[in-house]
Amino acid sequence: MNATELLQKAERALTSARILLDLGDVDGACNRAYYAMFDAARAALIATNAPTVPEIAKTHSGLITAFSLHLVKSGQVPVEFGKAFNRVADIRLVADYTGDEVDSETARWSVDQSGRFVAEIRRFFPQASGT
Repeated sequence: MNATELLQKAERALTSARILLDLGDVDGACNRAYYAMFDAARAALIATNAPTVPEIAKTHSGLITAFSLHLVKSGQVPVEFGKAFNRVADIRLVADYTGDEVDSETARWSVDQSGRFVAEIRRFFPQASGT
């Protein structure tokens, strides 16, 4: 997938996250919020030609590390977005794997952060959106 396709996929996941949150499916909302960020981060790495090995950027931890190293630490993306990406990833793990409850406030925060993250990638990396 190219950067434009990944950003479109991220936006679909974000839309799904919002719908699931409205329906009261907090676990599903957290999952989709994370994947919106995951795909937007992949789009940004591709759009900037970051020197990452494709296999590393396909794993969750590898992608988060590459995003932090090449885009956050370089100053291309504000630190707050790197922190939010990490936090939403942690919340998604709880929602998907632990059986512990994620409260609606935390889910809403995750979806809100995801929306801000995708908008940030679109704004700072217009090459990812094909413009």
